[in-house]
Amino acid sequence: MTATPALLTPHGFVAALQAGLAAHANPAHAVAMAAYIRGQFAFAGVKAPQRRLISTPLIRAARVQFAASDYLHTAELLWQLPEREYQIAAVDLLADRPALLGAAALPVIEQLITAKAWWDSVDGLAGSVVGPLVGTHPDLIAIMDGWAAGERLWDKRTAILHQLGYKHATDSERLFRYCTDNAAHPDFFIRKAIGWALRQYARTDAAAVRSFLERERHSLSPLSLREAAKHL
Repeated sequence: MTATPALLTPHGFVAALQAGLAAHANPAHAVAMAAYIRGQFAFAGVKAPQRRLISTPLIRAARVQFAASDYLHTAELLWQLPEREYQIAAVDLLADRPALLGAAALPVIEQLITAKAWWDSVDGLAGSVVGPLVGTHPDLIAIMDGWAAGERLWDKRTAILHQLGYKHATDSERLFRYCTDNAAHPDFFIRKAIGWALRQYARTDAAAVRSFLERERHSLSPLSLREAAKHL
């Protein structure tokens, strides 16, 4: 269990998390965890269940002590640390209270998306932080349109995935448009995102996704089609 400072600050959050992770670091696990994400980042070797046991008391304390700026500053501090567990803990922290962050937080979140970018951080930010933020602040939808049409790989993936948790609130026209506009994209992560976003929406409206796949079967990549149709 992590000792939580009585008065939590961003630096105090980081220090307490560092102490907790250091106490449970496992070099053998670190090697395997780094290999799982193709050696993109170093790890302390603390697996997800133990990491959450350490971070959850700190996140709960942040709920009653942190302002939006504290959340963002803490995430930025965690992003500077070399071990990947810190970035994932930052995602968990931001995802705990995304509506608190405010529309002005999106530029900071974009910096996190594109710095030390890989699917494990980007996907959490897309579905659990950016998605709720855009849902609360519809004026940000235009930024999602720009990301979906832009050249930045991880911004594009975020835009495609940001409606993952929307269910019946999904803007299906926008989702389908993002998918068709990026159907010919050569990158694996974009093609996979298209399939995942469609598969998730199919849980809400299978008929609409089935119709879309039939209509666009010649433009979507085999990977996107296979992922989208997995549960249809």
